[in-house]
Amino acid sequence: MAWFRKPKTPLQAADKRDIPADVWDKCPSCSKILYRQKLQENWNVCPECAFHLRLPAPDYIKLLLDSGSFLERNVDLRSGDPLGFVDQKPYIDRLRDAERKTGRGDAVITGEGKLETIPVSLAVMDFAFIGGSMGSVVGEKIARIGLRALDARTPLIIISASGGARMMEGIFSLMQMAKTSAVLAQLHEAGLPYISVLTDPTTGGVTASYSMLGDVNLAEPGSLIGFAGPRVIEQTIKQTLPEGFQRAEFLLEHGMLDRIVDRREMKAGIARLLRHMLGLPEPEVVSAEIEAAAG
Repeated sequence: MAWFRKPKTPLQAADKRDIPADVWDKCPSCSKILYRQKLQENWNVCPECAFHLRLPAPDYIKLLLDSGSFLERNVDLRSGDPLGFVDQKPYIDRLRDAERKTGRGDAVITGEGKLETIPVSLAVMDFAFIGGSMGSVVGEKIARIGLRALDARTPLIIISASGGARMMEGIFSLMQMAKTSAVLAQLHEAGLPYISVLTDPTTGGVTASYSMLGDVNLAEPGSLIGFAGPRVIEQTIKQTLPEGFQRAEFLLEHGMLDRIVDRREMKAGIARLLRHMLGLPEPEVVSAEIEAAAG
């Protein structure tokens, strides 16, 4: 019955739907094709396998802080070019290109806001700005927000995403490791909580300084965390590294992290930690007290 058969003719270019290329993403873990808007609504966590794709720095602010509560600090700080550094192109041009790409002056956003009504100071590193590398401005902004937390007696949260110290600034970059660590020591002496969240990747001088100095060190699942890269280590020690080396799960197993937290549960998890560390009641307890007082 020929009228039930559909002739097999090749699809012509004119017949193809004109779908924008940026509508879909492919999960690097399970290879599922994902609708980008739905993925963004799920905080860039694959709904099929829970793989954590990288999340833009501004979205961490939306993820963690109560709506409308964030006040950004030190927006106008910019890096200089103390070494007149040039590789494939001048460092000053790289800075200009990165600022044009991200709309920010350097690789960290700092400010203050509220997390489930708890006042906090926050720093979020931006991997899109020269690989989240730590130069003099990154160190200065983190030191300043740490000092503001000290003055205001608020907890400090740092979200790390970095390839490490910025080689274009040489020793000026490495000095930030000591500067930021000194401020964190002051917070510790004052009894103010510092929560460090390590995301993919957190490496180099950032790992060797403030990222691993939290009173609580959290990480997202599957994050690459380490100092030197795996290839450098293998070439140095002449040994094959174990499966999953430098991933968050490996570090948790070996005592380098306190907990791995799904991004979608991060705000609630950090809020519980802060209430415990600050001696604050849980929200339901507060509600019960208010109802008792009103009754």
